[in-house]
Amino acid sequence: MEPNTHERLIDRIWKSEPTIEGAGVHLKRAFGFHELPLLDPFLLLDDFRSENPAEYKAGFPWHPHRGIETITYVLDGDVEHGDSMGHKGDISSGDVQWMTAGSGIIHQEMPKGNSKGQMLGFQLWANLPANMKMMDPRYRGIKKNEIPLVTTADGASVRIICGEINGTKGPVQDIVIEPEYMDVELPANKSFTHIVKPNHNVFAYVIDGEAYFDQQRTPFSHDATGVNYFDMRSPCPCANGSLVLYKKNGTHITVTTDKHSVRFLLVSGKPLNEPIAWYGPIVMNTQEQLREAFKEYKDGSFVQHR
Repeated sequence: MEPNTHERLIDRIWKSEPTIEGAGVHLKRAFGFHELPLLDPFLLLDDFRSENPAEYKAGFPWHPHRGIETITYVLDGDVEHGDSMGHKGDISSGDVQWMTAGSGIIHQEMPKGNSKGQMLGFQLWANLPANMKMMDPRYRGIKKNEIPLVTTADGASVRIICGEINGTKGPVQDIVIEPEYMDVELPANKSFTHIVKPNHNVFAYVIDGEAYFDQQRTPFSHDATGVNYFDMRSPCPCANGSLVLYKKNGTHITVTTDKHSVRFLLVSGKPLNEPIAWYGPIVMNTQEQLREAFKEYKDGSFVQHR
């Protein structure tokens, strides 16, 4: 690592919260509307892992999106999808679907689980800048075997959806917010260091095990802006379901483990710093744009792409 670099420290930590979405899907929300704009350009992260088909089988029937990108990452099970552009198929174990809703798309996502009834996956929403909100929709379907798996000198195993480690790049490129999206597994008693882009917002979401997400093992006090923030008066590791948001200054992040391993999603992106008008599945810049979108959805003129 270059001289004069310094580690990004943790800004705050909170736990994902149970909620119900779609036609009755039980999931955990790591962040959403109430955390705006802390994670700009990201809007929402849902954790839809379940071992009970009754909690997810109702799925997410036909609904519109405009002004955003939805990134679905399936660890196990299948998600059946279809849309107003005529696409249909399954997002299977290890696959990613990067959907740019742009000017508007109507689609459905129906989790089916695996042979044991387990469904493991995540959906991340990324905002589009004002000048691209009405672009034509597009899909990037990435199969498991297209996602490179690298092992670092620290002993971490990293699946790179987008971003770069040691010269290996993920398959998703040319996205305006310059995102990184990685699935990191770190064994016990190891350390993982990753250089992050200046001024990008960076967060990690723990999906198994536990770890410390900065080398200072910073303790945290209760944050008055949200009742769900950890009350940490002494250093303790972040465990499954924890969202770790990093401070904006610093050249790299460092994650360390003790006697337990950890698996986490590591995500970063360039902030848009634009006004957000958000209602349900549509995210625009003004309330007038929102009203127009829902009017078009009601009168049948919502889908406008070529």
